[in-house]
Amino acid sequence: MGVTRIKICCIASLSEAEQAIKAGASALGLVSEMPSGPGMIEESLIAEISRQIPPGVSSFLLTSKQDVSSIIEQQKRCHTNTIQLCDVLVEGTHADLRQALPGIKIVQVIHVSGKKSILEAKSLENQVDALLLDSGNPTAETKELGGTGRTHDWLTSRQIVEAVSLPVILAGGLNPKNIYEAVQVVKPFGVDVCSGTRTEGSLDELKVKQFCAEVRAADFN
Repeated sequence: MGVTRIKICCIASLSEAEQAIKAGASALGLVSEMPSGPGMIEESLIAEISRQIPPGVSSFLLTSKQDVSSIIEQQKRCHTNTIQLCDVLVEGTHADLRQALPGIKIVQVIHVSGKKSILEAKSLENQVDALLLDSGNPTAETKELGGTGRTHDWLTSRQIVEAVSLPVILAGGLNPKNIYEAVQVVKPFGVDVCSGTRTEGSLDELKVKQFCAEVRAADFN
């Protein structure tokens, strides 16, 4: 088994970015406007942080936008090297995004809700660079597009990993206490954490270190 990539999400400042990278993160999540959930920051701050992230560390723009033209404009303001689509596209296609933003990685979120999520993953096989499996509820009265702190069925996530050739990132309710089991069960390309490494909303250095250590322990056991 290879080394699982670690994405620390909901980064709120340059100091948090530096702290996460120092602990072992290979990707940082920067949350733009969402209908609900934690970690949202202004686009100007996303741009400021993304410009300071060193080469070799991916900068993810989390967007709730569903039309390609708005997503393109947002990425050009924020200057991240990866776009995380937290909802489905309703205007335009993933191919349109690729054409307009060459060199920018596209990651589509799937909110795992049963066997239909496996079919959804397969349908995206040749359209995006990676999938991210989360525990939101896009059909709720107030959409939940991430940051819920809830886990989902990891066995379904494992089936998705086995069904597609794309890199798959596991998110949803992960923390230092359950990440070892999550990596062992799902065997994802990467893992993604927000609230599980925070205390009273701020990135917790000890929790980040524990989280990263448990991921590495799972990799080599």
